[in-house]
Amino acid sequence: MQNFDFYNPTQIVFGQDRLAELDKHIPQNAKVMVLYGGGSVKKFGTLDKIASALGSREVIEFGGIEPNPKFDTMMKAVEIVQAEKVDFLLAVGGGSVMDGTKFVAFASTADSEHHTLLFHGFNPVPVSEALPLGCVVTLPATGSEMNPFGVVTYNDQKYPFMSPLVFPKFSFLDPDLTRTLPDEQVANGVADAFVHVVEQYLTYPVHGMVQDRFAEGLLKTLVEIGPTTLADKDDIDARKNFIWSATMALNGLIGSGVPHDWATHMIGHELTAMFGIAHGRTLAIVLPSLLRERKEQKREKLLQFAERVWEINEGSDDEKINSAIDKTEAFFNSLGIVTNLTHYGINDSDIDTVVANMEKMGLTALSETGDLTLDIVHKILTAAK
Repeated sequence: MQNFDFYNPTQIVFGQDRLAELDKHIPQNAKVMVLYGGGSVKKFGTLDKIASALGSREVIEFGGIEPNPKFDTMMKAVEIVQAEKVDFLLAVGGGSVMDGTKFVAFASTADSEHHTLLFHGFNPVPVSEALPLGCVVTLPATGSEMNPFGVVTYNDQKYPFMSPLVFPKFSFLDPDLTRTLPDEQVANGVADAFVHVVEQYLTYPVHGMVQDRFAEGLLKTLVEIGPTTLADKDDIDARKNFIWSATMALNGLIGSGVPHDWATHMIGHELTAMFGIAHGRTLAIVLPSLLRERKEQKREKLLQFAERVWEINEGSDDEKINSAIDKTEAFFNSLGIVTNLTHYGINDSDIDTVVANMEKMGLTALSETGDLTLDIVHKILTAAK
């Protein structure tokens, strides 16, 4: 196991009918900006419940945050925060709203040009302070409610960022707030959480036995409850486990002391930026082809994945690995996610453009070992057609 530091200060408030407890977690004299996406949080009464919980605090609403939040949109929020002297941010929504809110948190206090804050990859954003923020999760998927990461779209490119200053102070996870989600968003969320685990698990062995068993448990849970959550909005037990799995998938626990990949995410980000395919779907499209291409590099962990997650115990090692990858793709398909690029109208010329854009972004040496080059990306995407 590799050396690591583990730190996670986010308080989780989990369960049904707990929004009234917001009052305990935000300073009484705070001036609060509530950030959200579309109209569903108004339509289904979530904003009304939040307003009631916030009581006499001064509240400013900022809506219209897009899926894959845009830099220009978030800068409008920054301008309001600065002009109105807002001192607490509350994200109400899914990963895009939470990510955008994190950007507002540090951009509102930064002296440098705001767009430069996005060009640091997974190195910490060079800021010394950020506004405190909390989250009310309505779409489980990204785990942004319990980590310091985010992604913002700038000039039609998706830029990941991180800062320990933007760990949410708290996050409310109420399964009832997710029951109105469209099936497609539930499916995307399950796929997103699944691939988050895979990116930290399917690499190479470092004898991180605790991390492996946690990861395998999350994967098996998602396989078991993903289709149930999709099929039955009233199965609260399945929904609770889905929400908690998505949070645990990317809160730093299973990734501590083990190598990470993230190539699937980097490729998927380009597909989203160029073609508007939902993030979770791009991951489901890319992952099976990437695993088939990288079978030798990931051989030991793929065999472990086959035996422990998919319980494939017969056949040769190659047969087990191939079957595990096929079952993974079939799992995505069972959620209603089509895993070939032609379904989304993407052709050979488009693949060339994706690879060219990745070169412009400097994404030329991906994977846990840095040896996944752009010619391999091209092979992966071609195989995914």
